[in-house]
Amino acid sequence: MRLLLVEDNERLAGLLIAGLARRGFSTDHALNLIMATEAIAAQVHDVLIVDRGLPDGDGVTWLGEMRRAGFMQPALILTARDALEDRVQGLDAGADDYVVKPAEVDEIAARIRALLRRPGPRAQTQLCLGPLLLDSGSRAAQYREHPLDLSRREMDLLELLLRQAGMVVRRDALENALYAFNEPVTPNAVEAIVSRLRRKLEEAGGEDMLQTVRGVGYMLREPVH
Repeated sequence: MRLLLVEDNERLAGLLIAGLARRGFSTDHALNLIMATEAIAAQVHDVLIVDRGLPDGDGVTWLGEMRRAGFMQPALILTARDALEDRVQGLDAGADDYVVKPAEVDEIAARIRALLRRPGPRAQTQLCLGPLLLDSGSRAAQYREHPLDLSRREMDLLELLLRQAGMVVRRDALENALYAFNEPVTPNAVEAIVSRLRRKLEEAGGEDMLQTVRGVGYMLREPVH
C-alpha cells in the first residue's frame, strides 16, 4: 500500500512515516499543497493523509477542490483542529475520516485499513491468481492455503504484479511504486526483491509464476499445473 502524507512538520512526518513503514505502508511525503498536487499527478496513492494548516493553504479546502476535479482516492484529515465545526467541514469537503492530533500510529494505521476495506470506486483488496491469494487490506498472502512469509517490499511487489497479472510490468514502474520519491534506491534493489519473492513462491509450489522479461520488466502468470 502506498500513501501520500501532506504535512509541513518534518519531525512529525518522519516519525509517522517510520511508524507506518513498520506496519506495512510505503509513504510519500509532501511539505505543502503544491508538492501534494505534483505527487498525485506523478503517482497513484491508495490513501491520502492531509494536515489542515499548511504553508500554502488549508488542506480541507484543497481536498474539496481535488474532489470536484475527480480525485476519488480515500482521504484522511490529520489535524490538531478538533472543534465539531472543523470535523463537519472536513467530512463535508470530501474527507473519508478525520483524526485529531496527537494520534497513535496504531490508530492511524487501523483507520487506513478501514478506509481500504470500504466499498466504492477504489481498488479491490482480494486478489487471486490460480492458487495464489493476497488480501491487501490485511496484508496477508497464501499459496494453496499455506501462508507466505513476505517482507513489506515483497508484499508490495506481489500486489503490484497481481493487479496486472499476465502483463509485463516495467522495472522502472516497479521502482517508482515500491520506493518513495525521496528515498534512496540502490541499482539492484528491485532485482533483489524480485529474487526473494520468486524464491518464496517456488518454495510454496509456485514454480515459474514470476517471470523475467529481459530488458523490460517482470510478469506474474498463473501456474501451468
